[in-house]
Amino acid sequence: MLNVVVVQFPGVNCEYETLRAVESAGLRGEIRRWNAGGRALENAAAIVIPGGFSYQDRIRAGVVAAKDPLLDAVMTAIERGVPVLGICNGAQILVESGAVPGFETGKVEVALAPNRMVDRHGYYCTWVHVRKGPARCVFTEFMDAAPLPLPMAHAEGRLATTLDDVRARLERGEGVALVYTGPTGETAERFPENPNGSIFAIAGLTNPSGNVLALMPHPERASWRHQVPRHVGGDWGRGRDRLDRESLFAPGPGAGFFTSLRKAL
Repeated sequence: MLNVVVVQFPGVNCEYETLRAVESAGLRGEIRRWNAGGRALENAAAIVIPGGFSYQDRIRAGVVAAKDPLLDAVMTAIERGVPVLGICNGAQILVESGAVPGFETGKVEVALAPNRMVDRHGYYCTWVHVRKGPARCVFTEFMDAAPLPLPMAHAEGRLATTLDDVRARLERGEGVALVYTGPTGETAERFPENPNGSIFAIAGLTNPSGNVLALMPHPERASWRHQVPRHVGGDWGRGRDRLDRESLFAPGPGAGFFTSLRKAL
């Protein structure tokens, strides 16, 4: 069976729940530590960089881990077409390494800045809705036009750029894999539906080849139906009242990202 490597950097705290989500999709996963260097990715059919606070988010979230030699091996794997998923802090690491949007290879073209919210600042934890963006990505192949509820928990998730050409390409939808929406699917123009102030309501970026996804929400925390709260509404929220003991462990809205990976492999 193909092996999915879940990378453990110091300060990461979502590696075990991410591994369970990988395995629930029928894949064989393994947690490997950053200090193994390039050897950590040997025989990796896919790579997942999970959420947490790598290196305590010193300087800014993800930047220290992005300079680790292991990221050179990750970038080489991306060039070979290996699927790479970065969740929350993992997304911040991929942004800081230049893996996404990847318009110019290896160049850091966007930033994940501090959240811009109304009457508050800092870390914010809630459920949001996302829909599939216009850019093709192997991890979002399962999605249709319906908005998908997912949990988020971060302080630096506001996608921003100072580069006019990059901004123009993002506005056209290039590299945009996921978009924040309201419950009925309309693009989230403001807080709280857009929970951090990201330009163009971008929740996830991919690279031109579509084998990388950096997303701020946490699909591994919504891999089973019992993890979905009633207040998210829609079919997912209302469905909670119809669950019996067995269906509590049926796939949740986040499971599709991992089943899409399995199909891609």
